[in-house]
Amino acid sequence: MSELSGVLLKAQMGKFDEVSVLVEENHRVMVKLWNTEPSVAQSWLETNIHLRLAKSGRLWVLSYEARDPVYILKHAENLLKIADRVEQSELYAPLPEPGVCKPLSGVYDGKVESYMEDPSGLIGEIIDSSISQGVDRVAGALTLTKSKITLVNSRGFECEEYKTSVEAYARAFKGDYSGHWAYGQTGVNIQAIREVGRKAGYYASITSKRVDVSPGEYRVAVSPLVVGNLFNYLSFMSSALYVLIGFSVFAKYRPGEKIGSENVSLYDKPRDTMLPGARGFDDEGVETFDKPIIEHGVVKNILHNTGTASKMQAKSTGNAGWIYPSPWNLEIASGDLKEEEIPSALGSGLIILNNWYTRLQNYYEGYFSTVSRDMALLVKNGEIEGHVGRVRIATSFPRLLNNVIGVSRERYDISWWEVRTPTRAPFMILENIQVTKPEV
Repeated sequence: MSELSGVLLKAQMGKFDEVSVLVEENHRVMVKLWNTEPSVAQSWLETNIHLRLAKSGRLWVLSYEARDPVYILKHAENLLKIADRVEQSELYAPLPEPGVCKPLSGVYDGKVESYMEDPSGLIGEIIDSSISQGVDRVAGALTLTKSKITLVNSRGFECEEYKTSVEAYARAFKGDYSGHWAYGQTGVNIQAIREVGRKAGYYASITSKRVDVSPGEYRVAVSPLVVGNLFNYLSFMSSALYVLIGFSVFAKYRPGEKIGSENVSLYDKPRDTMLPGARGFDDEGVETFDKPIIEHGVVKNILHNTGTASKMQAKSTGNAGWIYPSPWNLEIASGDLKEEEIPSALGSGLIILNNWYTRLQNYYEGYFSTVSRDMALLVKNGEIEGHVGRVRIATSFPRLLNNVIGVSRERYDISWWEVRTPTRAPFMILENIQVTKPEV
């Protein structure tokens, strides 16, 4: 165990019934692009320390961005003074028996560390591939990270895991229009990084024509960026805590019930060593494993830590989260549709490249809205008519999932600030989707 985690664990032993210490140490390098040039380069170290303390059925979770154990221990000492006044937690369950430490292999790429010293080569790939599409300028960001995760607890579990990650996104501009793409993996994939710039440039320059669109129901093709964003929201509702408090569509659609079409399968993939969220053990020391959340339209699992599993008479799924369980990585099953066939398969409708301002209006029913960003195209009879400006999708997750009529073979590993859980996502074609024009 690391010196810091060992000090914190030993200091609390005997004062609390259970003690867990999770230390996440990250070294990050970020380069931001603006006007086709690097504008800001940053390098920083961060240490995030988390404590889980239990006493007489009472539970505390503390988080710090500090390395001074004296400061942290002082806060923990203050808890003992008020411990008897705190109610017992409905979601307390004893820490599980310690398993064998099995950190994942294949999640650390030495090339990431090399590029952290000089990221200019990767930045050049993004810029050059975007400019090759004839755009006026390009913006974006590249983030390289190496991490060490240490977990120790009073049940005797000790484990460390080392990994790296690469995130890149680009926004290319051509006249009044922009295109966007993103990428995230544990290692350096030069071809995928080039594709970030190329696709952003391609979509920015796909047409220069502006057309109008009326509110109504449309067939809509959504890119992996949009699929990743929406399925991030859906996957977090698969957390058992959100199910228990009614902030989830999975409180209505239970395991074994149909929520979508046969075309929809969603998996939590912590063992996928290409995606940056990969973990060999969860925050309670439970070994992670891959699992379906939805398979062929049927709900298969909700995600548990030991507390929610005890409350719901289930078993931990290796997704702790001391407070709430959550997915590690997401994978959405591919289909038969070729990416280049999307306009013809869509027939007449809209193609939406990117989105933001996703908001849930009713968690239990799954009603949400989201607004397009960058390219949004009107397609008629398989041919692109032009840009339509911003549009808003307003629907529910069950309706969206049941209206998936096409899924692409090609999938992309997406991780950026609108897709925080790394997601391997395809293009999707949806039918009967309500589209409006947002107020500007």
